[in-house]
Amino acid sequence: MRSRLAAEAVMAVALGIAVAVGGTARAGNGNPARESLARLEPGIHKIKHVIVITQENRSFDNYFGTFPGAVGIPAGVCLPDPRHGGCEKPWPDHYDSNGNNPHGQAPYLADLNGGKMNGFVAVADKYVCQLTTGPCRPDVMGYHTGTDIPNYWAYAKNFVLQDHMFEASQSWSLPSHLYEMSGWSAICATTGDPMSCRSTDMPNERLPDRQTPFAWTDITWLLHKHHVSWGYYLDHGPVTVSLGNPQGASVHWNPLPGFTDVHQDGQLGSMRPLRVFYRQANAGTLPKVSWVTPDFRDSEHARALVSTGQAFVTRVINAVMRSPDWKSCAIFLTWDDWGGFYDNVKPPVVDGQGYGFRVPAMVISPYAKHGYIDHQVLTSDAYLKFIEDDFMNGARLSPITDGRPDPRPAVRENAAILGNLFYDFNFNQPPRPPMTLKPCPATTLIPPPKPGCVDGIVLHTWTWGNS
Repeated sequence: MRSRLAAEAVMAVALGIAVAVGGTARAGNGNPARESLARLEPGIHKIKHVIVITQENRSFDNYFGTFPGAVGIPAGVCLPDPRHGGCEKPWPDHYDSNGNNPHGQAPYLADLNGGKMNGFVAVADKYVCQLTTGPCRPDVMGYHTGTDIPNYWAYAKNFVLQDHMFEASQSWSLPSHLYEMSGWSAICATTGDPMSCRSTDMPNERLPDRQTPFAWTDITWLLHKHHVSWGYYLDHGPVTVSLGNPQGASVHWNPLPGFTDVHQDGQLGSMRPLRVFYRQANAGTLPKVSWVTPDFRDSEHARALVSTGQAFVTRVINAVMRSPDWKSCAIFLTWDDWGGFYDNVKPPVVDGQGYGFRVPAMVISPYAKHGYIDHQVLTSDAYLKFIEDDFMNGARLSPITDGRPDPRPAVRENAAILGNLFYDFNFNQPPRPPMTLKPCPATTLIPPPKPGCVDGIVLHTWTWGNS
């Protein structure tokens, strides 16, 4: 673990030094981060399949705060606890099911507390404990150890762990997923009119009488325009806007049906059940770009079990590693927002809507560096940039060039502070063999997971808190 001062020093180094990649020295976070590397580093085209797996609601410190070499939980930290008096220190939380803590825009600002990063306990006390007069101690300061989540730590030790991956927005799941797919979160005054949209971290949801509230342009518009195949895969299918198929992937985590451009270019058929992804992986017919979205039980969104989510992710990664496509794949694994859990690193400020708190993130690929910790400043915007550089010659979600103007305040992929995932790879090395893992390994989680890490916990709508 490192102190915050050390964290700032690491960030300064990451921003300032030259990094040798593929025999060429380039600034780790300088001008190459803002331009297409496809022209500069042809090795990127060894990646022919990008798979983005997005889990739910964990801060970096909640999962990797004690990971050796990462910018983790500072020694001696103790956050004010106005309900109980004094302060609360971080503590190892081995419970498989965690509490659902406040993680909307207002809780974000209160957790941040003007940049002091010390509001997490007070916010949880206020929102979680307000309806009880009995004992109430939210678990926002709890963190999981490597023995709780051994597969995630094994991926981090053997591939690339990113310890400065920030949520792209400063809010909850829906805006985070909108950023992941479009580089923006907005609210639109007129259905289908991109120019009527304005920035917000609390966008309208899809509802039965408002099924296409997202009029601006998303990444699939560019993919279709450039004839790049893609698929959005939903664990047990989608929950519908009328809440049909409640065992499927949440409406909040499945924003694409709400984008008018997906309807305009006839791409709704690219959203498919996850079983199709497994079939394509087995056959070696994965599309160029895939997004994998869990259902509630597999998501790690509290109160769903950590063990069940880890098993789900491991099965998806195993399927890719066993695929004939493995030697040309890059898996980007991340979590959509911080879930109310403590994190110690103050986020950078970008265009008034970002960034949010750190989330766990990894790169898993036969060309990924081994045991590498990436200290670049990153968000899901970096996923868009990598996809654009690899498959579309650096085309951007830009109102000036994408053929579908909208009034987004900035082209997020071109933010000066945003790093580049290219530097997590070594395209000169031979493709690494797969590293398949047991989906349900032995852990120190309490209670011990059931065989197969099957989740039997009761999940009602009230367990999802202010999500």
